[in-house]
This record gives sequence, structure tokens and C-alpha cells, in this order.
Amino acid sequence: MANSAQARKRARQADKQREHNMSLRSELRTAIKKVTKAIEAGDKAAAKVVLSESTSIVDSIADKKIIHKNKAARHKSRLSAAIKAMA
Repeated sequence: MANSAQARKRARQADKQREHNMSLRSELRTAIKKVTKAIEAGDKAAAKVVLSESTSIVDSIADKKIIHKNKAARHKSRLSAAIKAMA
């Protein structure tokens, strides 16, 4: 447990930041699931629209260093490839 005033404040700030990061990470997962669901539905045009919306979310979360930029690129690449593979 934090004993000094400084340590108590840092603990409060860490909790607040962790909750904020968790909400952003949840937003990321939701965006990816939306694209996956659109792909599974089989509607290529709708999937492209959802991918473009999700791409901006993924990029912004990577810019905030919640996830690594390479992980963001990997997600975008795999989702894009899945859409291209649709006939």
C-alpha cells in the first residue's frame, strides 16, 4: 500500500489511466469484431465501409501507444486480406 502522499497520488493516477486504456482496448476489439462480423455476413461492400471506419479507430489507438503500431498494421492487413478474399 502507498504510504506517502506522492505514492497515493501516483496509485490514483495509475488506476485512472488503466481504466482509460482498458476502455480504448475494448473499443479496438469491438471495431475488429464489427469487421469480422461483416465479413462473415458475406457483404463485401458493407465490410469495406466498416473496415474504413475501424481503420481510423485502430490507428488512433496505436498512436496513443495502447497497442504497438505493428500490431495495428497486422490487424488492418489481415482484415483487408479477408475482405479481398471474398468472392
